[in-house]
Parts: sequence; C-alpha cells; structure tokens
Amino acid sequence: MSAATSRSANAVRPAGRLLFSLFAIGATAMLTASAFAHDATPTKSMPQGWSYPFACCANYDCRTTHTGEVLEKPEGYVIAGTGEVVPMSDKRVKDSPDGEFHWCAHQAGLDAGKTICLFVPPRSY
Repeated sequence: MSAATSRSANAVRPAGRLLFSLFAIGATAMLTASAFAHDATPTKSMPQGWSYPFACCANYDCRTTHTGEVLEKPEGYVIAGTGEVVPMSDKRVKDSPDGEFHWCAHQAGLDAGKTICLFVPPRSY
C-alpha cells in the first residue's frame, strides 16, 4: 500500500467514528423521546396545557373528548363510542387538571378502544 493510500485510509477512520457517534446519539434521542408523555390541548382554564402521565399514553393514546362522548351514569362513566363502562371507583379514573374529560384508549390491536385512563372533571353535587 502506498503512503498516500495509507494516509487517506487513516483520515477516514475519525470521520467514520464521528458518523457512528452522531448516529448513536440520534438513535438514543429517538428512543428516549418516545418515553415522554404528550401534552393535552390547552383549554380556557389551563392555557399552557398539561402533560398526560406516561402510564396513560404512549404519545398518542390520549385526547380531549367532545361533548357527549363520556356520559356520567349511576353505574359509572360510559364511553359512548364503545359502550364501555368505567366504574367511578376504578383506578383508571383520574382527576382532570383542566376540568375537561380526557380519554386515553388503546389505538390498535385486540384492546383497541379499551380505556387506559379517563380524566374526569370534579363531580357536581
């Protein structure tokens, strides 16, 4: 191998290490980013919004409900679209920080549409 070829081969090694390091950092950032919860849409009572707990979502499972999607009945909270009843004492029921209903449900697979968490406003009495 000539001296010129040897020098250019040695010059490639640090560049290859740099590219590998950048790839490793990028991959780590992508994997880490998926571990964060996503934010609820800002509302009048909480204009800055708030973050859903990671236990309730995987960056896309939660959303604010529309009027009539969650009904408060004597047997519990009824999800109108699925007919699922979530008892008021269920551990999936959480206090809503902004006073709105928020529904977190599986988006795919056999559990699609099944409630993971349900954020409810304070009950009226």
